[in-house]
Amino acid sequence: MTLPTSMKALVQLHDGYAGTQTGPNVSDLSPFLAYQDVPLPKPAEGKALIKVLLAAVNPSDIHFIKGEYGQPRVKGSPAGFEAVGEVVAGNTPLIGKRVSFFAGGSGTWAEYALADVTSLVPCRPDLAEVDAACQLVNPLTAIAMFDLVKESRAESFVLNAAGSQLGKYLIALARDNGVAPIAVVRRAEQAAELRDLGAHSVIVSTQPDALDQAKTAFRALPPAILLDAVGDQFTADLFFAMPKHSTWVNYGKLSGEAPCLTELGQLIFMNKKIEGFWLTRWIKQVGADRVRAGFVEIQERFVSGAWKTDVAGIVPLSEAMARLPEVLAIPDGKAFIDPRC
Repeated sequence: MTLPTSMKALVQLHDGYAGTQTGPNVSDLSPFLAYQDVPLPKPAEGKALIKVLLAAVNPSDIHFIKGEYGQPRVKGSPAGFEAVGEVVAGNTPLIGKRVSFFAGGSGTWAEYALADVTSLVPCRPDLAEVDAACQLVNPLTAIAMFDLVKESRAESFVLNAAGSQLGKYLIALARDNGVAPIAVVRRAEQAAELRDLGAHSVIVSTQPDALDQAKTAFRALPPAILLDAVGDQFTADLFFAMPKHSTWVNYGKLSGEAPCLTELGQLIFMNKKIEGFWLTRWIKQVGADRVRAGFVEIQERFVSGAWKTDVAGIVPLSEAMARLPEVLAIPDGKAFIDPRC
């Protein structure tokens, strides 16, 4: 295959961290990114060059370009963590194959990206492109966090931001494994869909009696795990309302609010815990066999219809600077960038 010497990409305008925490919302990309021609990246030892077919946009991407993520920005490097594409160069037997991948060295919001050869995930031919483009961050996180739920041996667990794509994956996993999710959302119109999907109960956090509703649900089916992507005061209140030995697992910060931990004595006398979850760390901890088994399950769930990807919109790379923010503002759906148009 003859490769070009340059490519189009959404390039980062800043290095390092911003020192802010404003949340994964963005109305204007121009302070953070520019649509530019850049040299085609060359794969070093252990890397593969991939022609991007479709790139996902996750909250972590927005935190990253704003300098609010746990990894520093690199000025002049394309943004974007996750995509599906065709391997076109590198020391790997997957040349010419369609793979899902995390970017490693040059991001996915571009015509080409780099990835570690050991992290490439071959895609079944019957796996839809939108599912292949986003099967790593949210689906694998759902698999990993549901392992925590199973280890707790509780009949239920609490899940906030439950109307998100990840939340829906977790609710469906719980439904299929006989566990009762207690779903927490901000908008009442999300409740019916989540109950139909398998949520045992739905708490609307903006309602005045939301905490009382949660306490009632906790008495009926005591949960042991709180899976949290929000990190606001209501999340803290939920945690302190949970039974002894409960664990608050934070994996995101959708809220710019700093919660007040009003009952720290529970950590001592009720053996409660607060901990963080980072998918990269989990992958290293559990090993390759568990990760491979996870992707087999993920692809089967997508192909069988047990899971589906809710698409808010697919934006051409050439129009992403103008159009991506409006697609990201659509609730309850995933945004994608297509570099082929």
